[in-house]
Amino acid sequence: MKTNKFVEDLRAKSNVELEQELVAAKKELFNLRFQNATNQLENTSRIKEVRKNIARIQTVITEKANA
Repeated sequence: MKTNKFVEDLRAKSNVELEQELVAAKKELFNLRFQNATNQLENTSRIKEVRKNIARIQTVITEKANA
């Protein structure tokens, strides 16, 4: 249910907002990977969650481009 709400929120955003969201998610992923490499990351499952969110954002961008 939480995922469906996230996707609905993404679909309501404009392309510019989606691109900004994508950039922010990629920065977060970079920071998480950096923390993981230096053994500072406590919640390693967050990496997987952010990767899936990036894929969801890219999917919505593709859907809007094809529509």
